[in-house]
Amino acid sequence: MKLMKKGIIVLLGLLVMAVALSACARNNEPAETTRTITDRDGYTTTVPSEISTIVSLGPSNAEILVALGLGDKIIAVDRYSADVVGLGAGVPRSFGIMDFDVEYIMELMPDIIFATDMIRAGGDDDPMAPISAVGITVVYVPISASIAAIMEDIQFIANVMGTYDAGQAIITQMQTEIDRIAYIAATISAPRTVYFEISPAPWMFSFGQGTFLHEMIELVGAVNIFASQEGWVGVSEEVLLELDPDVILTSSGEILDDPVAEIMGRPGFDILTAVQNNSVFEIDTAASNQPSHNIIIALRQIAEAVFPEYFL
Repeated sequence: MKLMKKGIIVLLGLLVMAVALSACARNNEPAETTRTITDRDGYTTTVPSEISTIVSLGPSNAEILVALGLGDKIIAVDRYSADVVGLGAGVPRSFGIMDFDVEYIMELMPDIIFATDMIRAGGDDDPMAPISAVGITVVYVPISASIAAIMEDIQFIANVMGTYDAGQAIITQMQTEIDRIAYIAATISAPRTVYFEISPAPWMFSFGQGTFLHEMIELVGAVNIFASQEGWVGVSEEVLLELDPDVILTSSGEILDDPVAEIMGRPGFDILTAVQNNSVFEIDTAASNQPSHNIIIALRQIAEAVFPEYFL
C-alpha cells in the first residue's frame, strides 16, 4: 500500500514537471512577427506585429493615427495632411496622395504605409506594388461612404496598430455625441431644407444619398434638398432657385476667403429664402470632408447652424 502511494506521488511529480517544462518551452518560442488583418472590403494584408514607423497617405488616416496616440510614429505624410494637428514639426509633408514619390518612400523604409483606397480607384492593380516588393507593408483604407464605415475604419486602423481599446474609445465618444444630437433632433417638429455646397460657383457641387454628409444632415433633423439623388451631385443655378432651401451650408473655406459672403452676393440669389433670412453658414472644410472621427465637429456645426434654437 505504501509502495502504491509512493508511486502515485512520483507520477504526479512527473506530470507537474512535464507541464512546467512545456510552459517554459512555449515561453521560449519566438514571438509571432506578423499578423493577418482584413478590412471591411474583404482585403487581407499581412502586417508586422511590431510597428515603429508609419507613412500616412490621406488626411483622414493621419487624423485617426494621431487620435490613437500614434502621432510620434508618423515619419511622413502627404501634402494634404500638412495641417493635421499632432504631427511632429519635422515630419515631411511633400508628396501627393496620387502622385507619391516611390523612391523617396523606399528610402524612408517605414514599417507600414496607410494609404487611401482612392489610389487604387476601385481597380485590381496595386500602384504600390514596387514599394511592397521591397518589404514595406502597405495597408489600404477603404473609402468611407457612411458614418458606420468611418467607425469601422477607425477600429480597423486601431487593430492594425495594436491599439484596440483606443479605437473603441474614439468610437464610443462619436456614438455618444451622435446619440445626443439625434435625441434632440427627434423633438424637432418642423424640419428645414438644406443645400450643402462642397464646391462653389461656377462649378457648384453637392451630394445626395450614399454619403456620410447626407446622413449628417438627416441626423440633425433637416432635409437634404438632393435627398432623391445618389452620390455627388452637380448643381445648376436654376435647380437651386427652384428648390429654394431654408438654409445654405458651405465647406468652401479653403477655396474662398469668405464663402458665405460669396454666396450671399451671387447674382439672382437674393430671392432665395436662405439668403433673405441670412441663413448661410460656413462648415469646417476638413471636419466635413475627411472621413474620420472629426466629422463630429462638422455634425455639431451643422446642427447649430440649421436649428440654433435647439442646439445652441
